[in-house]
Amino acid sequence: MTDPIIDIMSVSKRFATELDIAARAARLLGSKIEATSVQAVDDVSLSVEQGEVMGLVGESGCGKSTLGRMVAGLLRPSEGEIRYRGKALTTLRGAAARAAALKVQLVFQDPMSSLNPRLRVEEIVGEAPRYHQLVPRGEIAAYVDDMLQRVGLDPSMRRRYPHQFSGGQRARIGIARALAVNPEFIVCDESVAALDVSIQAQILNLFLRLREELNLTYLFISHDLGVVEHISDRIAVMYLGRMVELGRSEEVFAAPNHPYTAALLAEVPTLQPKKKTYSIIQGEIPSPLDPPPGCHFHPRCPHAFARCRSERPVFRQIAPGRFSACHLNDQAGT
Repeated sequence: MTDPIIDIMSVSKRFATELDIAARAARLLGSKIEATSVQAVDDVSLSVEQGEVMGLVGESGCGKSTLGRMVAGLLRPSEGEIRYRGKALTTLRGAAARAAALKVQLVFQDPMSSLNPRLRVEEIVGEAPRYHQLVPRGEIAAYVDDMLQRVGLDPSMRRRYPHQFSGGQRARIGIARALAVNPEFIVCDESVAALDVSIQAQILNLFLRLREELNLTYLFISHDLGVVEHISDRIAVMYLGRMVELGRSEEVFAAPNHPYTAALLAEVPTLQPKKKTYSIIQGEIPSPLDPPPGCHFHPRCPHAFARCRSERPVFRQIAPGRFSACHLNDQAGT
């Protein structure tokens, strides 16, 4: 096997809020105000192979977008490292760092807020390849036209501003902007969440077509399991900053191992004619400011026992290509 294109190795990310002047003054006067710290990503390891679509799912606030932004280079890990083709991104300098940054791109959730409203489409798509001298200056216009055609937009629209497009068209502009620097790896952060269902299908099919044409690799982040099942080769499931399950898409959907994954899949509507009772996951997701000890999912897990409340389960291989972090797997093996 070849080395993975992206290798996430024991990565954690904490966000700390320092006390301002007023809070520090209040502490001098006896207040018990403390600086807060959020563990958004907690010791996550994940490898993405060349050419595959890795789906990353979980409830809002589980840390999946934070992980995606670290992969894309927008955030630096607090611990651990992320390797691109075997090289740690944080150790690259100069031309090597710039080259790696171009090869890993991010497509944002809301194209309206991620596109500069003061720039025309030809500037949005053409600015990066022009700045990085990827295309001769005299060929930029033709290059932009080619990028727009590749994502299904009429090149005659290149002089328009973002607000003159529909939501689906703006999503295509965001994809064209990412493609314009010839990336190998694209992080899709809820890239179809804000779109109508019919438009979602078009954009998903576009992602799949571009993968075949350009040999792209995706980290596809979503809370919609139906979307992830359609597009992903493998699925990674996160809960409150931790990885809880990983496996091939068809295997995870057919036989989820972790109770959290099973609960998520139980909520997905299907078109099967047989009667099915849907139920929501009990309880509220705990605050990342004060996560529960042991297994983070134990307050909501119907199978929790004493060990779950005190000991963190190890994320380990339970079958070829299948990984899970659940103490129930240890019980099954005894």
